[in-house]
Amino acid sequence: MGGLFHKLRHPRRCYVVCTIPRSGSNLLTDGLRDTRRAGMPKQFFLPKAEARYAAELGIDPYATYVRGIVNTKTTRNEVFGFKLMSWYLDDFLARLRAAHDFGNSKTSDHELLCSAFPRLRFLRIVRRHKLRQALSTARALQTGLWKVQKDKSILREPQFDPDLIEQSLHEAERQEKIWDDFFRRIEIKPLKVEYEKLCHDYERTIHAVLNFLTIKLPAGAHVGPPVTTRQADEISRTWEERFLAERPSAYSPASG
Repeated sequence: MGGLFHKLRHPRRCYVVCTIPRSGSNLLTDGLRDTRRAGMPKQFFLPKAEARYAAELGIDPYATYVRGIVNTKTTRNEVFGFKLMSWYLDDFLARLRAAHDFGNSKTSDHELLCSAFPRLRFLRIVRRHKLRQALSTARALQTGLWKVQKDKSILREPQFDPDLIEQSLHEAERQEKIWDDFFRRIEIKPLKVEYEKLCHDYERTIHAVLNFLTIKLPAGAHVGPPVTTRQADEISRTWEERFLAERPSAYSPASG
């Protein structure tokens, strides 16, 4: 009976962190996970990650996989969170719809998601300074290091590549537009989290997100320091100055 009453006291609720690469989503989701009250938000529905999680849970059909993830990757207060990149959003929605358990061809995207993920709330993390985001993307593409942590080594030393940086700028614009169009289509205004504010006031920003999700921390609990290390350093600063000098028409600092 204890388990039943626990479920009644804590009905499951879900949230999704909508993002694009190098927006600070790891910094945000690591902070939420470390509270032990906001689920274990990861990219459970990233195509290349699904095989690993499916093998871990011993499930195969997609509807069963989705339910298995939601049922097992929660914190004790029945909160489930996950991260979603714009580049596989359409594929994810198509697979949910094709499973037939969450809706059909007439079901709206919003209804489909809420059927799969109870009481779903939307977070969107964005980076205000787009050039620095592009620099970070270009650097990660070269080094293979997408999440900077202690004891993690790079594949190769990064080299200044203005073509790659400009390409990363345009790709970020394209991916942000996917989210803009999506939220316009489902008529939802997500909670927007700015990477720069998250870095500047980490604890207060994490608390603001928890408040939006109506998650309370136990009395006396504190948000710990971030485990993800910022990539910005002298290389980033040098690249930024050089790119602005060499391609002044490619980016306006005022816009970022």
